[in-house]
Amino acid sequence: MNSSEPAIGITVFGCEPDEAELIQQLAPRLGVEPTITAAAVSAANHQLALGNRCISVGHKSPITDATLLALSRAGVEYISTRSIGVNHIDLEYADSVGISVGNVAYSPDGVADYTLMLMLMAVRQAKSVVRRTDVHDYRLDEVRGKELRELTVGVIGTGRIGRAVMDRLRGFGCQVVAYDNYPASSADYVPLDELLRLSDIVTLHTPLTADTHHLLNRQRLGLLRDGAFVINTGRGQLLDTEALLAGLESGRLGGAALDVLEGEEGIFYADCRNQAIASKTLLRLQELPNVLISPHTAYYTDGALRETVENSLLNCLTFIDRKRQWI
Repeated sequence: MNSSEPAIGITVFGCEPDEAELIQQLAPRLGVEPTITAAAVSAANHQLALGNRCISVGHKSPITDATLLALSRAGVEYISTRSIGVNHIDLEYADSVGISVGNVAYSPDGVADYTLMLMLMAVRQAKSVVRRTDVHDYRLDEVRGKELRELTVGVIGTGRIGRAVMDRLRGFGCQVVAYDNYPASSADYVPLDELLRLSDIVTLHTPLTADTHHLLNRQRLGLLRDGAFVINTGRGQLLDTEALLAGLESGRLGGAALDVLEGEEGIFYADCRNQAIASKTLLRLQELPNVLISPHTAYYTDGALRETVENSLLNCLTFIDRKRQWI
């Protein structure tokens, strides 16, 4: 940005302290004048965006249509969400009130690394082992672990993260099969039902859309081999959790590792130590010795956070530049 040009005002909603620190570092170089609030954007605080055509939002809270309408009336024309997914925003309604929405790209390596970690923990019964040693029981677990080189891994969704997962899996020597509506790599692609029948481990990396909601439903989970593992670092709603629970509690499935979960909103990212957990499904999952739960944290690395924040601001600046060219 030319130093003689005025700074661009951008309101940043739902801003965590580590994000705020990065924004303050980046703002002078990018020519941005940020208005920062920890509160998620809502109809009640939309006035914080007055005078700014662009805002940046987090992914942790849904943005209601009433909020979008209020933002539009306040003059907001562009929302940059600090996430890859945009399922917390009704894109059609946003467009109908004159607001464009953009997401961010960041390195897939953090999520891919985390996915492999969850796979290894799942097939080596890590939760059970750690729980036993925590109470000073150092006997071997009753269930022996498995080696990835002897297993077939099915990768559902071969975008940037899915491909990064496959790159890592090749180093373990396991068989990898893939499914995607738009094959784009050199993977061994098969129909979804065939992938499920072939796989000892299934890992989910497809975007959440109306078509992929409960992509793994009761019928498809029933196609999995006995003892198969399910890994989800994508979106919770890709998986029918009640159907998964049925397979786990019956003993037919070998285990699951879930970084995302249906109904995680209001629970993940909150300190719930001194309050009742409303999600009975979550409690049932956490009781199982072969189920690992983490709070939507696969993306959370130093590098990804910096890229997310910077790219969200750059999205806004790009939008402003394009609008200037149209005038």
